[in-house]
Amino acid sequence: MRLFRFGPQGEEKPGLLLPDGTRVDASGFGEDWDERFFATEGLRRLEAWAGTSAASAPRVAPSARPGPAVCRPSKIVCIGLNYSDHARETRAQIPSEPVLFMKATTAWSGPDDDVVLPRGSRKTDWEVELAVVIGRRARYVSREEALSHAAGFAVHNDYSERAHQKERGGQWVKGKSADTFAPFGPFLATVDEVPDYQRLDMWLTVNGQSRQKGTTANMIFDVPYLVSYVSEFMTLLPGDVISTGTPAGVALGMDPPVFLKAGDVVECGIDKLGRQRQRIVPPV
Repeated sequence: MRLFRFGPQGEEKPGLLLPDGTRVDASGFGEDWDERFFATEGLRRLEAWAGTSAASAPRVAPSARPGPAVCRPSKIVCIGLNYSDHARETRAQIPSEPVLFMKATTAWSGPDDDVVLPRGSRKTDWEVELAVVIGRRARYVSREEALSHAAGFAVHNDYSERAHQKERGGQWVKGKSADTFAPFGPFLATVDEVPDYQRLDMWLTVNGQSRQKGTTANMIFDVPYLVSYVSEFMTLLPGDVISTGTPAGVALGMDPPVFLKAGDVVECGIDKLGRQRQRIVPPV
């Protein structure tokens, strides 16, 4: 199944993308795509509802704003330097273990929402990433059982203000957590929809010019390993997100770097998971 959400910011409704591409309003199911939904066999129950009710459910207008594909999670865990080409372009050492950092959940936004530059922004950057949404509580899970704790996959653009990340001391979270810095979606594809999750092409453009072209096959640490690894250090709750890193092609790796400015348009996507489009706007 492919789950999405739509409607004005803060008033999103749940939706379901049918195999023929029809977008239906799943409000009749009676739940949003949140922690409780995933924790209570929601995907199984939704599949049963879809079999009897999706065909007659209201259609979603093409003009409806796409919201974040799932409700705001309890945490967004990100993996740094998980593609060797990205590590090389940023002059970082190839990690021997996954590099973990957190992204504030207040950065959560829709896949086509404007990205608001932080005040004083000088080095705002992009990172197209494969994200994993947790479906069952995970604590000390093995690599072999890790995917049974996953609900599915989605596109995440992990925006970063590099000056805040690298020049203000402390941890990377400073540069990762500005409002609108976590566009998520356009939909969540359940694990069964993406059996080749470790062989997906990914891309990103700025103002129509190609910046990132990669594949999830080039991850240093694959998805099952990451789910298992993160669960060693924290309990992953249903609905939580792990963003698995980005390939080469970020602004930081350019010579000279060309960071984002107001008026730029960023588009990105991953095979089988759809595409996003963000307009960069001035600080508020």
